[in-house]
Amino acid sequence: MARSILEKTTFSAGELAPELWGRGDIAAYRNGAAKLRNVFVQPSGGVCRRPGVRLIDAVSGPVRLVPFEFNVDQPFLVVFWHLRATVYAGDVVVQELTTPFEAKHLPQISWTQSADTLLVVHPDVTPIRIVPKADDDWLVTSWVWGETNVSRQQPYYKFAEPYVSIKPSGSSGTISLVASEDVFVVGHVGLQWRIRGVEGKIDSVSDGKHAKMTLRANLPDAGETQDFAEPAFSAARGWPRSVTFHQDRMVIGGSRDLPNRLWLSHSGDLFNFELGEGLDDEAIEFALLADQVSAISAVFSGRDLQVFTSGAEWMVSGTPLTPQNIQVTRQTRIGSAADRNVPPANIDGATVFAARNGREMREFLFTDLEQAYGSADLALLSGHLIHSPVDQAYDANRRLLHVVMGDGSLATLTLYRGEGITAWSAQETDGNFRNVAVSGGDVYLAIERDGRFFLGRFDDDTGFDLAITGDAGDSTPQERWGQFGLLDGLNVAVWADGQLYRDIAVEGGNIALDRPATSIVAGLPFTHEIAALPPVGGDGSRPYGGACLRLISATFRLHDSAGLAVDVGRGMRAIPLRKPAAGRVLDQAAGLFRGDITVRAMGWKRGGQDGLWRIKGDGPGPFVLLGVSSEVGVND
Repeated sequence: MARSILEKTTFSAGELAPELWGRGDIAAYRNGAAKLRNVFVQPSGGVCRRPGVRLIDAVSGPVRLVPFEFNVDQPFLVVFWHLRATVYAGDVVVQELTTPFEAKHLPQISWTQSADTLLVVHPDVTPIRIVPKADDDWLVTSWVWGETNVSRQQPYYKFAEPYVSIKPSGSSGTISLVASEDVFVVGHVGLQWRIRGVEGKIDSVSDGKHAKMTLRANLPDAGETQDFAEPAFSAARGWPRSVTFHQDRMVIGGSRDLPNRLWLSHSGDLFNFELGEGLDDEAIEFALLADQVSAISAVFSGRDLQVFTSGAEWMVSGTPLTPQNIQVTRQTRIGSAADRNVPPANIDGATVFAARNGREMREFLFTDLEQAYGSADLALLSGHLIHSPVDQAYDANRRLLHVVMGDGSLATLTLYRGEGITAWSAQETDGNFRNVAVSGGDVYLAIERDGRFFLGRFDDDTGFDLAITGDAGDSTPQERWGQFGLLDGLNVAVWADGQLYRDIAVEGGNIALDRPATSIVAGLPFTHEIAALPPVGGDGSRPYGGACLRLISATFRLHDSAGLAVDVGRGMRAIPLRKPAAGRVLDQAAGLFRGDITVRAMGWKRGGQDGLWRIKGDGPGPFVLLGVSSEVGVND
């Protein structure tokens, strides 16, 4: 019998898709795992049990989480729900707002921030501004365009065919308009139109060809003209699809009826879209012209202005951007979903976006060698974890990108380009993840369970999901605990003074224990799992195939871990983390283990796709695995 040592020193390739389990010839196989569930891959290469989710509040139905950070000392989270929004500072509600967004609109809302102003848009809803006030009386208003005595500085567009004309009945005051074809609809009443550069309000519409208008200035004459336009954004034509700020301009990407058009405001005058004479600081407007009309799904301010559409990715360049030097270039042809907003995320200069096919996460990155952008697939090795992404947010503190999937799962990417780490893991909970946002360094999550919706955040001090803590303080230890009303009707796990209780019912907001405790944490348990890939030959180039294989022992290097349960071929069993001998360290205060644990194994096997070991546990304490060394015996 030949013996060999299989070393696993890093998990920097993350969880590999099953179709790659025969590719022992690639480096990712040596650095990957068959399963990484409810763990994060650390930038250093190890894996750790993910934090629990501290329960903040119950919410009414589906929501959308929007970070709002204009004060480093007090970041906010705006939680949009049906026609309402709740503002949180940390875990505390500070404001309730009324908004025009219904529950059906939330998946497609887009937002951006300028100082203390949050702009939110949807193609079917009037765009709004949210501005906090010193007296906690936050203001929600519709957008207000710049205006002079005779004009409103909003974008205009002629939706009719170029040959269509309008004949005014006069040149001043209230006049009648007669169009050569149907152009008027009831929704035009009250809007500012332009005829030959002169604005006026539509007072009434008789039919598609007849309307009345009150002019704000005099027309040159009452002659028939093809020079007329209506507001680009209105209830009749739809509202902006996406918005951002770039080079001191507000950028609007697409609308319901003009899905492939871009508008850039005056420089330094964010609500002034008057085109003027093409001076350097004046507004810019153009359509993305290609072989197909692609709806703009997102605009993003990066190295250049980046435009993501349903069919391609574009670069809008110019230093600075002016009407004279602006350049628009299509870069890649991946496409993004246009029916939902998955906000692009900037990670080390690259923009990560969800591909239209729902199976890829792409990295839009400029390369100096080609002087162009590329769109590499970050999930090429872990595509089984990508299921129609609906939301994403980047946690810069941990270097983790969290992506919420349409099926309620959460995939987490550790991306550290300098060290060659692109590692995916999957997060699961007793329910479904619906949204994610990062504000003030905290990761907030919306979770749905049995039709109930909850808001929570990752918290290293809780080992359960939807966790609530209780502390008796200086009082006598107690068996009955209240203040758990948000978990009413659920069966939870409870960690009380170092003792784990399972399947404890929450009744009337109360929890009853078998023995008194001074502090408790109650919530939904979750299980972390780490499984090895099928073993390959000692040179890493091929599977062992038909050879008889025996795992002799496996040595697990742990760091600050509360427990270890492992299966090395005889079923899952808990491994005691005894007081360590020389060379091992035990944190007596926290009860956490650091060092190596060797587990002996028995039994031969031939072929199959099972790995040599599997770790699994649902204890609320921390768990960190740095590496595994497996000693195996082989008989041909």
